Amino acid sequence: MIQKYTVVPRVPARLKPLLSIAGNLWWIGNRNALALFRRIDMDLWEECVHNPVRLIGSLHPERLRTLAEDAAFLAHMDSVHAELEGYMSSSTWYMQTYGAKLEVKIAYFSAEFGIHECLPLYSGGLGILSGDHIKSSDELGLPLWGVGLCYQHGYYRQYLSSDGWQQESYPENDFYNMPASLVRDEEGREVTVDVHFLGRRVEARIWKLEVGRVPLHLLDSNLPSNEPMDRAITSRLYGGDLDMRIRQELLLGIGGIRALLKLGVEPTVCHMNEGHSAFLALERIRLLMQKAGLSFVEAREAMAAGNTFTTHTPVPAGNDRFPPDMVRSYFRDYVPLLKISMETFLGLGRENPDDPREDFCMTVLALKLAAHSNGVSRLHGTVSRRMWKRLWPAVPEREVPIAHITNGVHTLSWLSDEFARLFERYLEPRWLEEPVNQSVWQRVEDIPDSELWRAKERLRDRLVGFVRNRQKKLLERAAAPIAKIRAADEILNPEIFTIGFARRFATYKRADLLYRDLPRLKRILLDKDRSVQLIIAGKAHPHDRPGKEIMRQIAQMAKSEDVHRHIVFVEDYDIDVARHLVQGVDVWLNTPLRPLEASGTSGMKAAMNGTLNVSILDGWWCEGYSGDNGWAIGSGEEHPDREYQDQTESTMLYDLLEKEIIPTFYKRGADGVPREWVQRMKACIRTICPRFNTNRMVEEYAERMYLPAAIHSAMLSKDNYRPAKLLAAWKNHVNEHWHEVSILGVQAETSRELEIGDSLELRVRVLLGALLSDEISVEVLYGPIDAQGEIVAGDPLPLNFFSSEGSVAVFAGSIPCRGAGQHGFVVRAIPFRRELANRFETGKITWWSGVPAVIPDKIAEKVSSLLV
Repeated sequence: MIQKYTVVPRVPARLKPLLSIAGNLWWIGNRNALALFRRIDMDLWEECVHNPVRLIGSLHPERLRTLAEDAAFLAHMDSVHAELEGYMSSSTWYMQTYGAKLEVKIAYFSAEFGIHECLPLYSGGLGILSGDHIKSSDELGLPLWGVGLCYQHGYYRQYLSSDGWQQESYPENDFYNMPASLVRDEEGREVTVDVHFLGRRVEARIWKLEVGRVPLHLLDSNLPSNEPMDRAITSRLYGGDLDMRIRQELLLGIGGIRALLKLGVEPTVCHMNEGHSAFLALERIRLLMQKAGLSFVEAREAMAAGNTFTTHTPVPAGNDRFPPDMVRSYFRDYVPLLKISMETFLGLGRENPDDPREDFCMTVLALKLAAHSNGVSRLHGTVSRRMWKRLWPAVPEREVPIAHITNGVHTLSWLSDEFARLFERYLEPRWLEEPVNQSVWQRVEDIPDSELWRAKERLRDRLVGFVRNRQKKLLERAAAPIAKIRAADEILNPEIFTIGFARRFATYKRADLLYRDLPRLKRILLDKDRSVQLIIAGKAHPHDRPGKEIMRQIAQMAKSEDVHRHIVFVEDYDIDVARHLVQGVDVWLNTPLRPLEASGTSGMKAAMNGTLNVSILDGWWCEGYSGDNGWAIGSGEEHPDREYQDQTESTMLYDLLEKEIIPTFYKRGADGVPREWVQRMKACIRTICPRFNTNRMVEEYAERMYLPAAIHSAMLSKDNYRPAKLLAAWKNHVNEHWHEVSILGVQAETSRELEIGDSLELRVRVLLGALLSDEISVEVLYGPIDAQGEIVAGDPLPLNFFSSEGSVAVFAGSIPCRGAGQHGFVVRAIPFRRELANRFETGKITWWSGVPAVIPDKIAEKVSSLLV
């Protein structure tokens, strides 16, 4: 048996602050701290993938002694350490705005976190967003804890075969040499949690990452106490089959909640970032049933109030679904603890709970067990409401309770040093402290055109050098001929127009849209007066053969003799490659098939560095494009014929490049500055930076999701959860008696013409059945009528209770006449109770059919008297 022990670097006492700095990922966004690490050993810093813990552990003792005696280095270190300590104790937006008004603990769950390139625990956009969410939560001072999984191999490392086919390798992560630490108890023992399934006990230990003030806890099942198949749960991100996926999601959701409780953190709000962690909602219900003696439905009401859910997937196939038999197997011992039947349990994950053949969907589970749900851009909110409207069949699609909060990016993680220095010189200091303040960004206009342009040229030059060095190292590892290695110094040109394209190689991203007419593309690239070059990067899912085929074709073309200096595919795309690309290219190309891009964030990162977006109007660009801050490909059209859409938009892209974009770039003044291009750069920075950053995004989550959820949860938990019990009982009452509710008639003078400024008075008779008048909200939905006789974007207007007799009530109100034309209205009745998170929570609606309802004779007399 192997006896294990841990070795740490012997750091002189005078250098101890260096360990504190390296151990807190606050340094990611601090230029002074990054300069300190580079100062230790620039080459080793690069070799260690910008990992300061590994850097310090790799230093020779003599180098450490030298640093301990270097007065200039020590002064630099002390300055950074003082800055870190000052940051950790400084006041924050959250404390200044909300202080201690409400006791809130937010748990943020995600299957991946892209914090930094030295922590390869991410695959793409979802992970990068999660990492940026954590960093901005830290800056804003939110009481937030991150929860995820600690993958031994993370996502794969990419390399291409000689014919351009993607290959994957899975090197191990050495967490003992990363900015992470094992969570231990007071006696030094590893803190662990366990999850049970299939008759097995699976144990996981907890790693902790410090991201400024925010702790990120990652569960690791690679323990000797587990079976080999369970040790592999945290082996690879998105690796394995459905069986592996459900085990990962059990550990993330159920194990994650148990880990927080083991650490003394009882969250009031849980944010499920995608459906991977939705099992946490079940565990919260189980724990509350055990703690407060509640029934399942009562505990569900109390816990759902404190859950929020963000969906990122605009296509049904992208949502995790598990076969019913698999779910039965994994939950056979868990469901009895919830005191519900297995079929009731399976119904929680089905759009139609009564369909025994329907798979169990994690997104459906999250939507049903979260009081607040959202998409990640305005368009994606619309797409999500359309996708999931079956969960609320009676509710109009535009009112399905899925909101949107548009994504953003963490400014300091993606902003270049060159542009940061320009902002420090010409913008108010508040650009750093208040990145959402639009007035601050207006001062971008004060930056001299020549200074902004020279900064961009330096970034392009640095990018070209970065790509050349990376390609040389790649060739050296492959034992390529010396001549070929030397030729890598001649690829790309730091002085010509550069297009960047880097993202996941899913087919809907259409990486090949620019390559549909190769002769035309080559003419664009090789124009002797206006040359163009392309830098491409990205990864395909290991099982996505169509995506790999697109990559292969592009990689093969990049090797063509006539264009190989103008097209480069950069292998093994990661955060470091992305940072160089978004900072250094002139244009960021994005060509998704609308509306399949939920948001996209790479273009936001590009924009803050003066890189102009050229994109399909999809995802965030529908909101970001203003006409003068980049270019739109098309006008947001969606065609049923995919081939036609691809061909049309490819032609539009070529036309844009040839007739507008490239001529604008090469139109120079006497001083060599492209004035019109620089004006677009300024418009890009001014309009995009204050809106599309994660500080704005996290503030929105706090004010629209977290705090309302915390308040709602606190309200339902009063008096030993009495409001939750009453709400559950009331919903049951509504379910039993809503069929008795009907709209008997509507009285309104619609035959005469009304003028703008008038009001249309109406009264509505409602048969209440077994409900009370204050348990029903009667609304009129009104608006302009289109050619099909439908109301266009109707506005709901609640009517006021007027009078009642017995089980019949009259509600009255007036519709304001604000615009000319033909208008219409419909009337509906909805269950109402103050404790509801949204008015469609019950899913019950009764609409006025336009036909008088048949009512019992004994009520008819009362109805007519009420209208007098």
